[in-house]
Amino acid sequence: MYKVKTLNKISKIGLNVFTDKYTVADDCENPDAILVRSAKMHDMEFNPELLCIARAGAGTNNIPCDRCAEEGIVVFNTPGANANSVKELVICALLLASRDIVGGIKWVDSIAGTEDVAGQVEKGKSAYVGPEITGKALGVIGLGAIGAKVANDAVRLGMKVYGYDPYISVEAAWRLSAGVIHATDLDTIFRECDYITIHAPYMESTKHTINAQAIEKMKNGVRIINLARAELVDDDAIIKAIEDGKVARYVTDFPNNKTAGVPGIVAIPHLGASTPESEDNCAVMAANEIIDYLENGNIVNSVNMPAAHLPVTGDPRICIFHQNVPDMIAKITSLISSNGINIENMVNASKKGAKYAYTLLDVLQVPDGIEDALKAIEDEKIQILFNGANAGVLIKPLEGDDYTYMIMPMRLR
Repeated sequence: MYKVKTLNKISKIGLNVFTDKYTVADDCENPDAILVRSAKMHDMEFNPELLCIARAGAGTNNIPCDRCAEEGIVVFNTPGANANSVKELVICALLLASRDIVGGIKWVDSIAGTEDVAGQVEKGKSAYVGPEITGKALGVIGLGAIGAKVANDAVRLGMKVYGYDPYISVEAAWRLSAGVIHATDLDTIFRECDYITIHAPYMESTKHTINAQAIEKMKNGVRIINLARAELVDDDAIIKAIEDGKVARYVTDFPNNKTAGVPGIVAIPHLGASTPESEDNCAVMAANEIIDYLENGNIVNSVNMPAAHLPVTGDPRICIFHQNVPDMIAKITSLISSNGINIENMVNASKKGAKYAYTLLDVLQVPDGIEDALKAIEDEKIQILFNGANAGVLIKPLEGDDYTYMIMPMRLR
């Protein structure tokens, strides 16, 4: 029986993906997997049996991903599962950035109950006039699952759309409308666009992508949208630019003590993925990632380990985390072959420059004592490291599994 611990309220549709092989609970002890949304995990100690953490959402800032990699714990996220939800809010944000809808609604509320509200509205509505978005230039920074949807819909709305993403994948490029203009640098976005929306991941290199220097390059009266990560925009720079009239309006999904209540800033209470459909999609994807890993050893959508997938053939499977160094694969395959065992299928994967790699092998049978032999592959540079209560133990399948045995990757020292 696999054990899955939940750290937040998770969609029932997602939880229903787990079969009766799984015990899923928020008070689960020594879990094989953790399913989380926004709970902070940096101060958590992980039990030796823990093999993976799945985040029902795209961002993983609440999870100590590097520490998990060191301990052999795979961290999954669910890219694209909430893309439509966020995209729709971005379209809403474009309109909120253009026309002072929020200010107008607040004003109407303030005159409720006074004499001749309709007459006051006709006289006072000119204070909330704003431009149409049709025909205006929109710059989309980041063309992943969300950015590409935003760009495509903005083209359909009649906007002139510039897209910038130096790391765009082939799959994302295929999804992109031919009407999106390729911007080769950020300065093109800053210089040409009336509206700018950012959809980049947060890392040290993207911190404060929108800063004072960037804003200085923009058009006067530019309107900026950030529904991606708070740290992508320098709050102090944006507030000053609004005060100076350089930025007409800033829409953010990440209010804080600096931005809340500032005239010219529309602060949305982090609603980007807050739809029932989005929560269901994220939970279902996260559950399937956990199941495919625990039952088959496959890694899809990991943020700290390489992607690796082998179709299940019914053969026994060996899954190994190891150091990403020369000669490691040769040592593993030689060890298997020296026991007279044929390797039927094999996948080895690593991320460029990463310390660890991952290897899956389908074999005709599991040699006796193979776990001890694997742990014995060791010299100054090459180690297969296992640690934890179930380290090196052949995990027998639950009833109904196709394969005979699987050695799951254990925590690295």
